[in-house]
Order: sequence, then structure tokens, then C-alpha cells
Amino acid sequence: MALSGAFKLFNAENDVVKNIKSTISSGIWSTGVNTLSTAYSQSAQSSSTGLYFYDAYKTDPASDSEAEIQYSVTYGHLEGSGSKGTRGSATGNRASAAIHAQLVNLLLGPNVDKFTYAGDTTSKHFYAISLKRARMRERLDPGNWELWLDSGANLVKLIDDSGATTNPTSGIGGRVFNVVSGSIQSGTTSTKTAAASQGGGGIGLFYPDLGLIVLNAAQMDSLVADITTVTTSDTNADNSHKLLDSIIQGGKFQARREERLSSTHFFCRAGNKEFNFSNNPTFFTASDGTFTNATFFKDPKTYITTVGLYNDANELLAVAKLSQPVLKSYSREALIKVKLDF
Repeated sequence: MALSGAFKLFNAENDVVKNIKSTISSGIWSTGVNTLSTAYSQSAQSSSTGLYFYDAYKTDPASDSEAEIQYSVTYGHLEGSGSKGTRGSATGNRASAAIHAQLVNLLLGPNVDKFTYAGDTTSKHFYAISLKRARMRERLDPGNWELWLDSGANLVKLIDDSGATTNPTSGIGGRVFNVVSGSIQSGTTSTKTAAASQGGGGIGLFYPDLGLIVLNAAQMDSLVADITTVTTSDTNADNSHKLLDSIIQGGKFQARREERLSSTHFFCRAGNKEFNFSNNPTFFTASDGTFTNATFFKDPKTYITTVGLYNDANELLAVAKLSQPVLKSYSREALIKVKLDF
């Protein structure tokens, strides 16, 4: 049904398709890249938040005032070991105990105070990598991340086992996958050692919906030569920075983010007798309203460059620009699909 001039109502049944779901995967790091080969920490954190966690930047914050945080690294211990302070002490914040309690409360069920890894192995302490929320959007893309840890002359390569898991465990923290040794460099997942076969228990747990990787501290000590976790009480062991150093020296943190989009498709149909005239002042002469181009008489032509979507009050809600003008005349019809993502 045509309205005045350049407006036309949509037929809700034939012209509008709603709630089309699609999943988009893209690079997670600044500028949309997949792989972070260099990372920087900020020395100022050592005397402030460094007691709890360290941030990693894509560029050096000492020389780049717009350096963006990519992820954070932390260490948690059930009893507060590896950090200053003891129960009832007037000094020291027992930072590792605070971190442990925070992640346990976030990820585990009631009355559970330790993470359980593959092989039914538990541990009092862990390392954790938390990706910046603004970077990951909705979630991390399972099966599309790989982390290298420097271990002297060798590299420890970590991935998740989502490719081998058809029914992942789900809890308070959403889906949970195991962290295993392996690589995705070939384009397909290549697992070196399955989680259940890992000596000493699982390496860690991966929570894609929260952007968290929890690593078994005992396994980090065993697998990564450059990490020696100090669990002495009332001592600032700076354990978090040991993992961060290993990541930086490893030289590769590859990851992708994933988001679920809901789309509405509008099919804008211009019949042969519609939209063949223009209100552009160059279309008609100002003196008598005749066509400026004589060939337009009985055969007017226009070029569609823009589609506007309006509400019932004729208020413009969205504008779609065509990549190139589309010729419209009595002998030509046009069908333009406009897609809105939410």
C-alpha cells in the first residue's frame, strides 16, 4: 500500500522476518586482532593493586597514555598464603585469601571451598586469568584460544577441551571445560594430553561465559619451570606476577570472542509504478515544474541511494545506505533487504 510520495507500509507477514539468530566470532584483543604476541605490565601496580592482581596491556602504558587493558592475572589461596597478613592480624590484607573467596563464591556452589579438576583433584590454591569484560563482549569462543607459557627452553601450550566435550558441565559460572595441553595452530584442535590422563590431575578449568581461566597452581609448579609458587604465610610472594611473566615471555595468547545476534530483516519492495519520481529540486524546473530532463516525460527515472525506516508517527528510526545507486523506472522493480542487528 503506497502512502504519500516516498513512503510505503510494510506487509508484516511478507516483508518482515524477525528474530533471526546468528553467532559472530571475532578477535578479542584491541583493534580486533586474534593473537597477542607482546604484553606489558605497569610497574605502578606493584605497590597498589599488584597485591591482588596484575593487568596486561597490548601496548606499553609507560609510553602510551591510551594503552588498553587486555586481561588480568591473579593468584588465590584458601588460607591466604603467599600474601601479607594472618587471621586476626592488624596488618596485611591476606590478598590471596580474598581472591580465593571471590572466585569460589562466583564459580562454585554453596559449601564448596576448593576447585575440583579432572581426575577428581582438588587444590587449596590457583592462578586465574580474567579477560577484560569490554574485550570479550558476551563470551569467549570455546575451542578458539591458545596460551603459551614460557618454561625455560620449552613452551607449555594450553587450550580447552571443548572440541571433545559434547555435554559440558554447567554450574553457577555457566559452562565449564577443562584446560589441557595442546594446540589449535593447524586449524583443528590437537590435544597433547587429555584432561583425564594428565598426571597430577587436571591443569585447570575454562569458563567461557565469564571469560575466566582457572589454573591448578600445583600443575603450574610442575609444568612451568619459571613458576615456583610460594605458599609461606604472611609473605608477599608476588605469585601473580610469576604467571604474568611466563605469559609475556611465552609470546602468544590467541583468543576469539563470541556474541549472539538477533536480527530483523526488512524487505523493501519498489514496484514498477512506485518511487519513479523525486523531490530533489534538480528533477523539475523551478519555473513551470517540467522535467529538467526531457527524456523523463512518460519514462521518469530515479536512483535509490538510501532507505529510511519510520515508525507510525513518521519519525525516522534507522537509515540504510546502499553501496551503489539502484536505477528505478516504470520498467524496473527493486528489492532491497535491510538488516537490523540487536
